[in-house]
Amino acid sequence: MRYSILTLFPDLVLPWTREAILGKAIESGLISVDVRDIRDFSTDKHRTVDDAPYGGGAGMVMRVDVVVNAIESTLPADEVILLSPSGALFNQKLAEELSTKKHLALVSGRYEGIDARVEKYVTREVSLGDYVLMGGELGALAVLEATARLIPGVIGDPESHQRDSFTSGLLDYPHFTRPPEFRGQCVPEVLISGHHAKIAEWRRREALKRTWKQRPELLAAAELSPQDQRWLNEFDSGES
Repeated sequence: MRYSILTLFPDLVLPWTREAILGKAIESGLISVDVRDIRDFSTDKHRTVDDAPYGGGAGMVMRVDVVVNAIESTLPADEVILLSPSGALFNQKLAEELSTKKHLALVSGRYEGIDARVEKYVTREVSLGDYVLMGGELGALAVLEATARLIPGVIGDPESHQRDSFTSGLLDYPHFTRPPEFRGQCVPEVLISGHHAKIAEWRRREALKRTWKQRPELLAAAELSPQDQRWLNEFDSGES
């Protein structure tokens, strides 16, 4: 997978690509990340990238010609994604879809926003959530991490992402490791029982319970078995 990240602040992005799993994935050639400074695509000696908005108002707007020049430098790309508060909410399902592509171009805005005419040159707009950041770099990095980790070979255990939160439509089950007891809190006995079927059942029930308590809206779209529904009925009745 190839990623092209367009930003006014490459130094915000580059360190993130050099460490941990992403850095190893780049070193091994599983992914490549090309970070481009949008200022390099300005057409004047001052490298101007923004201007005052037509119609007045606060802030500055990134120029359509500069941003489109930057976008076109990355083509061909399977997707050109503009990180924007008005975009579709980024979720695991979209991450899985995008992880099958060969080249993603991620456009990070700044200031008051980007000239709306840029929208003609992107394939979709994506948002991290219903809040406003100072720029799109964090959104671009979120898309990078969420999709790259799904590419075969990037994560050591090929099954680990299949157990992640949201992959099954539910939050992940609780995890425990050594020590078995810490300040009066003990690891659930079933997890050290060696009984794999009971462990799997416990994990499913706990994932369901955690979702029911913390993100109940996810249950409407989750695939639930008859046993799942019985557990939900128990939670609702206060039986457990």
